Amino acid sequence: MIDFKQGMEPETGIPLEYKNKKRRRFFTYLGVIIIIGIIFAGQVLMSGPSSDSWFGGTIFGKIAHVVVSPNKKLIGEENDRINILLLGMGGKNHDGAYLTDTIMLVSIKPSTNQISMISIPRDMTVPVSDGSWRKINSINATAEAKTPGSGGPATAAALSELLGTPITYYIRADFDGFMNIIDEIGGVDVNVANTLDDYAYPILGQEDNPDYYARYQHLHVDAGLQQMDGSLALKYARSRHGVGAEGSDFARAKRQQLILEAVKEKLLSTSTLLNPSKILGIMGQFKEHIDTNISVSDMLALWDAYKNVDHANLINKVIDNSAGSLLVDQTGLDGAYLLVPRSGNYDEVKAFVQNIFNSNPVPTSIAPLDKSVNLQIVNGTWVTGLASKFSTSLQPYNFNITVSNGTQRDFTKSAIYDLSYGRNNQAITALTDLTGAQLSYDSPAWLDTLKNNTSTPDIVLILGTDVEKLEIATPK
Repeated sequence: MIDFKQGMEPETGIPLEYKNKKRRRFFTYLGVIIIIGIIFAGQVLMSGPSSDSWFGGTIFGKIAHVVVSPNKKLIGEENDRINILLLGMGGKNHDGAYLTDTIMLVSIKPSTNQISMISIPRDMTVPVSDGSWRKINSINATAEAKTPGSGGPATAAALSELLGTPITYYIRADFDGFMNIIDEIGGVDVNVANTLDDYAYPILGQEDNPDYYARYQHLHVDAGLQQMDGSLALKYARSRHGVGAEGSDFARAKRQQLILEAVKEKLLSTSTLLNPSKILGIMGQFKEHIDTNISVSDMLALWDAYKNVDHANLINKVIDNSAGSLLVDQTGLDGAYLLVPRSGNYDEVKAFVQNIFNSNPVPTSIAPLDKSVNLQIVNGTWVTGLASKFSTSLQPYNFNITVSNGTQRDFTKSAIYDLSYGRNNQAITALTDLTGAQLSYDSPAWLDTLKNNTSTPDIVLILGTDVEKLEIATPK
């Protein structure tokens, strides 16, 4: 006879704890569908009738489509990379309403369940169709001035061509929507790494105040776990003149990524998903402040496929002007501050974006390369003969190898530097698979001397102590 006193359901004999877990899981999943569905349905219903049938154009029709199409493919999935462009702009209540203040490329790799976030600085210059160059943040505004609603697609198209990777989807939000949504979900918890002091944060509406010092305020955020409302979160993400390291574009981009992760966590919490008033409040912000070309069915498919991505599979990177990075400062003919590629063209930047997932070891034995590649192996350790050992092991893979000792000998992790800027991706993949070394872009100063030699190698592999006992597999 079953004893029901220890948390068992009398009718079925199933432990109540198990049933409660299933119930919570069901309502969490249902809540996600509701919040995404209501937000996107708000856009569909407020936009008026479409050419589709009535049912097909509603949220119910779109959810039904997902249910009956479990193998739905997202654009880019067939190439193992789904790209989504995130754009943040001031909006109608701010100066430079359509200049994009935040530009971030989110990429998903279905085969490994990885997600990368690459922040792109707004001052980076890009070529445009008329042959001129302009800041990337102006493309959205220029397109909107010609055709309202075209800014998102125009920016995605420009970056697709520049980076050599198709960007199909975009989400664009303005500052007011960003603030209001954070307030609707009750604020966010952010773990602030460094105290932020910005003595020149602009005050909205005071841009033309005759008293110059009345245009700005002192923004102070202490290090540690901080609860932020929408206003503070926006200021923390936008600050450009922080004291010390927090004043860099790199630090600013990292803060933006931190805020987005905090918003994602709060949006998907049960306190949001199971609260109808919060969901309706978010829906109210959507039509006025957010624009996207991601359909309801695609959004649900994204959620279903990637809702359980482990935090270890998230890659956060910033393209910026820090030491050894890909961009450098420049002043335009009109005195404007610009960021341009350090190499004089965008080959390095393109290779960085295209190879963002290449540091993942897959097979340990691969076929020889289709063509011979010039590889320089540099011993970055004090282990005698390490470069020669790797030279012997890698030659069967069709590398032309030279070896040398580095002037810097304290490498603990091996690194790969692509001096051909994306023209030898097969070789890069082979090296990352065989050695576990990661493709790097923050090159040491002494490596620059190799780039100016007449016999510049295609690839440089700097060995660290992590490969001291590594055995290279023979080609298959």
